[in-house]
Amino acid sequence: MLGNREDAEDAVQEAFVRAYRSLARCEPDGFGPWLFTILVNRCRTLGGQRARRERLLAPPGGGFEGTTDPDPAEREAWNATVQWAVARLGAVYREALLLKHVEDLSYEEMAELTGASIPALKMRVKRACDQLRALLLEEDRVRSP
Repeated sequence: MLGNREDAEDAVQEAFVRAYRSLARCEPDGFGPWLFTILVNRCRTLGGQRARRERLLAPPGGGFEGTTDPDPAEREAWNATVQWAVARLGAVYREALLLKHVEDLSYEEMAELTGASIPALKMRVKRACDQLRALLLEEDRVRSP
């Protein structure tokens, strides 16, 4: 959700500290979702703070030729491009995309964590995919001669 390891580590650490301080409010059988909700909220907060500091992200150098079996350098460049594109998505779209396609959560689980309705989450995932596709196609056009 945050785009880099250091920010993610900070979010996890802060989530555990907040969870520890609020442990008395946790239901014994709901610890996992409760902790995950705290973590998602920390990611949102840290992501918003970082976005205010860094208004523009520059795309990484290099290109991706689209071979069927890319070498490690091409795979790394493609991964960097995808991370760059995901970071360019709006916060609610990025969150929905990552919860659905990276965390592999159901829409019901996503609704429980985010408080958004299932139809809203489905629309966010669809729009995130559309925006991601457009960003990657545009980036590919810029890099291709």
